[in-house]
Amino acid sequence: MKIELNQMNFEMLQLPVRTAKPREDGLTMVMDKGASLREAEDFASVASGYVDLVKLGFGTAFVTPNLKEKIKIYHDAGMPVYLGGTLFEAFVVRKQFDQYRKMLSDFGLRYVEVSDGSLSMPHDEKCNYISTLAKDFTVLSEVGSKDAEIIFAPYKWIALMKAELEAGSWKVVAEARESGNVGIFRGTGEVRSGLVDEILTQIPADKVLWEAPNKHQQVWFIKLLGANVNLGNIALNEVIPLETIRLGLRGDTFKQFLNGNGSGGSH
Repeated sequence: MKIELNQMNFEMLQLPVRTAKPREDGLTMVMDKGASLREAEDFASVASGYVDLVKLGFGTAFVTPNLKEKIKIYHDAGMPVYLGGTLFEAFVVRKQFDQYRKMLSDFGLRYVEVSDGSLSMPHDEKCNYISTLAKDFTVLSEVGSKDAEIIFAPYKWIALMKAELEAGSWKVVAEARESGNVGIFRGTGEVRSGLVDEILTQIPADKVLWEAPNKHQQVWFIKLLGANVNLGNIALNEVIPLETIRLGLRGDTFKQFLNGNGSGGSH
């Protein structure tokens, strides 16, 4: 059963207008790190109207039982599935890129993530993978390292994102891991606000999917960019809470959209 965003339980004024699926902004990407078929069914029954993408995190697809059945549950509920970028890297480092592409097709996947967060590769090579995959799939490419010791300067984030969008990426994903303490975040989980501001001077906000697994990070982006910011690495049980933050129905953003404040955000 799919839940549509306009099927709310009662009427309320002064709520921000949420984009409708399928959408280009306001995306919510969730990370499934090993949910059972029953858990996937239960999740789909309450959250499918709010979820745009389901990522089977890192390499979990390789060891997840009943993988085709799980993918079908999500697809039937209108939630496209893709596999974690770490799995892409694991195939590439083993010289199995062609097998990876065939595997994606065998499982009926239409989306793919290209990353280099664990595997070091020349950026031209990464862009070639993006261009090749973009011929048959919708590509999300992840920018940023999973290594907390590797910190990119803002100009480099911007250059990498621009190149990957030009190579054929639909969205660029700003790395944070499922823990939210690398990439666009400091080790404490605090947002590198100067970095985000610099990125937004050059990259359109609707082209970036910000990984923001923790509530305070989600609140920060919604206050900056409004209800329809793209957010990812959301836990399965945090989708409904996130939607209330987007709508100003949780204390963190309660005043954000009142009195004609619109969608919020300044970019």
